[in-house]
Amino acid sequence: MDYYAPPLATLIEHFESLPSIGHKTACRLAFHMLSQPLDKSVSFADALIQAKQNVHYCNECQNLTDKEICNICASAKRDLSTICVVESPRDVISMEKTNEYDGLYHVLHGAISPMEGITPEMIKVKELLPRITPKVSEVILATNPNIEGEATAMYIAKLIKPLGVKVTRISSGIPVGSDIEYADQITLTRALEGRREMI
Repeated sequence: MDYYAPPLATLIEHFESLPSIGHKTACRLAFHMLSQPLDKSVSFADALIQAKQNVHYCNECQNLTDKEICNICASAKRDLSTICVVESPRDVISMEKTNEYDGLYHVLHGAISPMEGITPEMIKVKELLPRITPKVSEVILATNPNIEGEATAMYIAKLIKPLGVKVTRISSGIPVGSDIEYADQITLTRALEGRREMI
């Protein structure tokens, strides 16, 4: 990148390191940031720093929050008898948008993938087990309908079944190989309605 001033080249490299951002998009973003007034750039940088410093995992469900307990876990309106297990915080947002689910969540922050060296110990499985109390009657496994998501669902189902709680899997209203994050609200609603008990 000899044709860019070093600070600009560094900025482009940082944008390029983000998921789904190629070189052209990184250049466009970098030039856009340079065209903004300094106070806007400072505000942008400050928002990034504040999020990085203040956002962490909820002590209960492992979702992202700036408090000890996230708003969903702290809400008196949630159904405490159901826990929906998802792979990422983005999946929680997608599920919430359906307005069909009013229980609690548990965020794994990944899925089991032997090919990538991701073992159960590397995701938030062990944090789920203490949450399976007598108050919980159902655990919904809403991992992505791909090989990794299915393997993760099967692993968790085998762990939870002996605890005497009903374990269900969301229906295949979501196409195999896709992510929950990108599913529309109708598809997610049908998937929730058609969930089935794990064998």
